[in-house]
Amino acid sequence: MPTLTLVRHAQASFGAADYDNLSPLGYQQSQQLGDYFRRKSKKLDAVYVGTLRRHAQTLAGIAQGLTDLPQPQLRPGLNEYDSDAVVAAIHPEPLSRERTPENYRHHFRLLRQGLAAWMNGTAQPQGMPTYPDFVKGITDVLDEVRAQFGQSDAANILLVSSGGPISTAVGQVLGTSAETTIELNLRIRNTSLTEFAFTPKRHMLVTYNTLPHLEDKPDWVTYA
Repeated sequence: MPTLTLVRHAQASFGAADYDNLSPLGYQQSQQLGDYFRRKSKKLDAVYVGTLRRHAQTLAGIAQGLTDLPQPQLRPGLNEYDSDAVVAAIHPEPLSRERTPENYRHHFRLLRQGLAAWMNGTAQPQGMPTYPDFVKGITDVLDEVRAQFGQSDAANILLVSSGGPISTAVGQVLGTSAETTIELNLRIRNTSLTEFAFTPKRHMLVTYNTLPHLEDKPDWVTYA
């Protein structure tokens, strides 16, 4: 049965003026994942990737270890929501950029509330699609993968995206509530692997949010 492996991007630059850029540790995480794929002799039949900088940088890090990659297929539907816009939709006052534990917790409390409001249609973040359109961008890619490779006996497909799209994909496959999808989103780790087996008709969850490539590097495990 074919397999779709969804990878969340490596650690980005949380708290910086430009989040959409890997940190030095993020580059190490992505290269470690590529080395892991090479050791496992993982041969890929197709690669799908979002169009954000951190997606491209993560794929470039993977490619340093797993050099024989197919030409990546860019899909904007795999891009993350704008977390600042989500927060601003329910909390228009600027948030402090100071990186303190309390500010960090405050940000994620507001993000959780903003995501719930966006998902249930009571708030529309500026410059973002409606939540149903966001979901469609992700499910369109899943449908494309099934249509292209669902008849294969053993195709391996790689998808590099962000926590929001990956947790949404899992939520769609499992039929979870909005609240559960949010919790999945806020627990997903950088460069984590989520695996779907699939047929022409459906995807099936095999694993979620695993880090086999970082088992001996616990200090490299990050969430943002």
